[in-house]
Amino acid sequence: MLDFFKAGGPTMWPLLMFSIAALAIAGERFWSLQSKRIAPKGLVNQVWQWEQAGQLDAKRIQDLRRASPLGRILAAGLVNRRHERAVIKESIEEVGRHVAHELERFIGALGTIATASPLLGLLGTVLGMMKIFSVVSSEGVGDPGLLAGGIAEALITTVTGLFIAIPSLVLYRYFRGRVDDLIITMEQEALKMVEIMLGERERDSAAKAGRV
Repeated sequence: MLDFFKAGGPTMWPLLMFSIAALAIAGERFWSLQSKRIAPKGLVNQVWQWEQAGQLDAKRIQDLRRASPLGRILAAGLVNRRHERAVIKESIEEVGRHVAHELERFIGALGTIATASPLLGLLGTVLGMMKIFSVVSSEGVGDPGLLAGGIAEALITTVTGLFIAIPSLVLYRYFRGRVDDLIITMEQEALKMVEIMLGERERDSAAKAGRV
């Protein structure tokens, strides 16, 4: 394995850094983008129970804000629940934009790795081929087997770049889709809470809140 790495030349080092970064980002995003951490189930019902029991004070809202990203969005609306709908909606959307930005953290870097890795691998191959042909032009073809081995070594960086880029691209697409799904879920939950608080919605789940 070490010989394989050395044969790829200096461009193997940045490729190694790319692979480590991609693994780190994937692990962190798999952990952070769990539904139970972002948008816990039953949170709107819990808020409704607090409201019905007269327990929805500043401390409850602060605890809600700290608990999860969805909690932050709901808390923004609850702070302004005595105002008209437009004010509540604006406050929720403002916090929602910040939350969405945080959910996309590092995902762009994963996309960059997926794009740059094959290009960097190709660069290593081109540099390797230039070195091989430079030797051929000065010393002749010599042993064809040795020349073929040199070409194979020059292609190592391209293979490595593709090996890093393909899973990175798949993970990038997966995490983007995951973030989109979570954002839609949080938007729906926030809208549900606003409509319930303003009495614009016959809360089918509110009647069941005591049983949740």
